[in-house]
Amino acid sequence: MRIDAIEESYHFFLAYAARGLTSDQGSKTGGELRGFLEKTESALDGLRSAFDSLVTEESLLPGEMWSDVLEVLATDASATLAAVRLVSSREGISSQLIDNLNANIHFRALLTDLFLLDELIGA
Repeated sequence: MRIDAIEESYHFFLAYAARGLTSDQGSKTGGELRGFLEKTESALDGLRSAFDSLVTEESLLPGEMWSDVLEVLATDASATLAAVRLVSSREGISSQLIDNLNANIHFRALLTDLFLLDELIGA
C-alpha cells in the first residue's frame, strides 16, 4: 500500500539522518537509502489517481469534498515528489540532506494528509 511505503520510508529517513553520514556511497545503509527513495517515488507517482479510484470504488460521499481534499493531497504529493527526485539525483546523499528532506514542509503536510485520509477511509 502506498501509505505504508511512504511512512516506512520516512521512518528509515529519520534513522539515516541520525547517523551523521557525509555520503551514502560505499555503505550498506546507502544502498538501502536509495531503495527507500525509489520506493517513495513510486508510491508518490500517481498517488492522486490511486485515491480517486478508491473514493469511486468505495462510493465515499460527499464526492465534492473528497475531490477538494484530494486536490490538496495532489499538491503536497507533487511537491514532495519533486524534492525526492532532486535528492535522489545527487551522487552522494548526506544525513544532513535527508534530515532536510524530512523537515520539508510538503513532506510533513503529505504525511498528515495521508494519516487523515487513512483514518477517514477506515472509518
